[in-house]
Amino acid sequence: MNGMVRSDRFKALVVTCENGDTRAEIRQLSEHQLPEGEVLVGITYSSLNYKDGLAVAGRGKIVARYPHVPGVDFAGKVLHSSS
Repeated sequence: MNGMVRSDRFKALVVTCENGDTRAEIRQLSEHQLPEGEVLVGITYSSLNYKDGLAVAGRGKIVARYPHVPGVDFAGKVLHSSS
């Protein structure tokens, strides 16, 4: 696995919004907190793009629902797929 150790715990940037106050913080999450379906990827590298920056800053209509984990630009290995 290219030096990766699989763990169900990982760090994630999580954006929340309460009463119009948008906050971003790094949290320790686990696989069972993820939404059902699609693909589980072991991330090797990740970045934040312009739209992620807008989401973190609470600007624009970028986030459909909170809490939100930004970052769609990544590289890694597929660990599980529902299809």
